[in-house]
Amino acid sequence: MSEPAEPASTHPASPSGAAPPPDGGAPAPPKEETSPVVRAIGISLGLIAFLVLAFAPTGLERIEGYGRRPAFAAGVAALMAIWWLFEAIPIAVTACIPLVAFPALGVYGKGLGGDVRRTVEPFFDAYIFLFLGGMTIGAAMEHFNLHRRVALHIMRAIGTDPKRLLLGMIVATASISLWISNTATAVMMLPIALALLAQLETQNGGRRLKHFGAAVMLSVAYASNVGGIGTKIGTGTNSIFCGFVAEKLHYDIGFLQYIAIGLPFVAIFLPIIWLWLWRYARHDRFDFRGGREALGEQLAAMGPLSGAERRVASVFATAALLWILGDLIRGLIAPAVAALLPGFKMAGKHYEAAVAMLAALSLMAARVLPLAAWKRIPYGTLVLLGGSFAMAAGIEGSGLGKWMASELAVVATLPLWLQISAAAAATVALSAVASNTATVNVALNVLPAALPVLSATAIAASCDFMLPAGTPPNAIVFGSGYIRLPVMIRIGFALDVVAVLLVSVYARFYLVHLLP
Repeated sequence: MSEPAEPASTHPASPSGAAPPPDGGAPAPPKEETSPVVRAIGISLGLIAFLVLAFAPTGLERIEGYGRRPAFAAGVAALMAIWWLFEAIPIAVTACIPLVAFPALGVYGKGLGGDVRRTVEPFFDAYIFLFLGGMTIGAAMEHFNLHRRVALHIMRAIGTDPKRLLLGMIVATASISLWISNTATAVMMLPIALALLAQLETQNGGRRLKHFGAAVMLSVAYASNVGGIGTKIGTGTNSIFCGFVAEKLHYDIGFLQYIAIGLPFVAIFLPIIWLWLWRYARHDRFDFRGGREALGEQLAAMGPLSGAERRVASVFATAALLWILGDLIRGLIAPAVAALLPGFKMAGKHYEAAVAMLAALSLMAARVLPLAAWKRIPYGTLVLLGGSFAMAAGIEGSGLGKWMASELAVVATLPLWLQISAAAAATVALSAVASNTATVNVALNVLPAALPVLSATAIAASCDFMLPAGTPPNAIVFGSGYIRLPVMIRIGFALDVVAVLLVSVYARFYLVHLLP
């Protein structure tokens, strides 16, 4: 966790106080370092769990027809889960453990060559390329500050009195987070928020707006997290969920169908966040003049829409339209693909990945994807996704998945609402102390394989609001100097409780009718 910064100055600096980079892109987020003691504990616990599960007489080695393969898979999965939760080593490195461990231990029972092939395949899943293409579009938008221009226009359109400005910050942030990562969104929106607060404080004689300022900062973090729930590429947890469901349940969730899953929740929860933050923000009474002028000044400083921004916007809009119309278009081209590639069945993820990669190639052809934009892509996230899929595939291919399903059969006999509520509560609680990707990786592999339960977990993984360690956006805004930890805990705890209740009701009365 980064240390709280000094109170923000009137200059819209980065979270760490550094000036923005010369290329005009978003400043790098502060890096939260895990202490060496915690890392050492995590490494030790992970190794102990691996040795106990893989080699001790736990009963996993006696599952008929599988030998010690379930025990080996359980040991590797426990090792990865613990190292992810403790961030004992870089999470992308942990994600690569199956590449060595599964073939060496013979987890699939296909011989060395067969096990290597089965282990490598998840790292080249179509969802990896879908996420890569989506991140490429986001990187191009970041490089040319197109996302910042869109956010400023949204905020001006909603209004600039204090209550509406807070709503505008939430809507703008969430709208951007639908398409680029929550971390990048928070980093981009933070200087905008700081500039607006500086304008307001100058207007009011330099008086620090501690309540309104904290609410604005928290709105950036919370909307960054919740906004990403709305689309398939909004956050890595969505891709992990969709990939897991496709692999284990053989159910393909299309791009438009995922919007139907996630976006209504975003639309319901954001007003609740707004009203709850406004309860705290309204304690600052101040004269609000010039809010529209402050936004206008930032837009004027950006200048007119450049040719590069127009090309990026065109590619983005085309890709979004093709994703939304995916089911219709895929039905039209699937016969031609089947004729060209006999035996290949074009699933929704293949079509969406193809659109994403064509968008990336189009950006390259239009010369709006320079090296600086490529450097912004978090390639470690792609490795993490691959490792997540590999871990799930190993659990299934080793026979461990069948054993887990039989052991959890009693949970599956509970009323569905109770399964959903327990999954939501456990996921929100775990995501408070672990990354949302680590949380969803663990949860998906131990919960009953019912789509409403799993989808509730995927949504809940993005709903921790209480601690800076919960998600990168929480840590980013915590470094602004406007937020004290007791305030974040008090406001965030209430929203965590609301999130658990809302996810439970949403999944029980909406998702059960949408998903089989």
